[in-house]
Amino acid sequence: QVQLVESGGGLVQAGGSLRLSCAASGRTLNTNAMGWFRQAPGKELEFVSGISWNGGRTDYGDSVKGRFTISRDNSENTVYLQMTSLKAEDTAVYFCAASGRTSGREVVPTARSTYDWWGQGTQVTVSS
Repeated sequence: QVQLVESGGGLVQAGGSLRLSCAASGRTLNTNAMGWFRQAPGKELEFVSGISWNGGRTDYGDSVKGRFTISRDNSENTVYLQMTSLKAEDTAVYFCAASGRTSGREVVPTARSTYDWWGQGTQVTVSS
């Protein structure tokens, strides 16, 4: 059973930064793509960023390109999302996800349906 636990969310002023972490347990996810999604109140789940199993490929949603950076530490079974220049519209619950079907493939899935395990989410609130 895979468990993903997000941390690092909180309240920050516009223009500030936060770093989210997602720690995996239950099995190693070192060969799986990982991703971050977010959901704002009243809105659909949105792809934020993803990273291939070895970090060789990354992808970002248009709204966060140039401001967010995803990385991973396979020795710690952890993926990170560094968020800078935060805006009020970044306010959402951020979810970490892992894709079981991408094992060993250097791909970055962006569709929600391609991720098999999800964390409970961490709230990020950006005050303007």
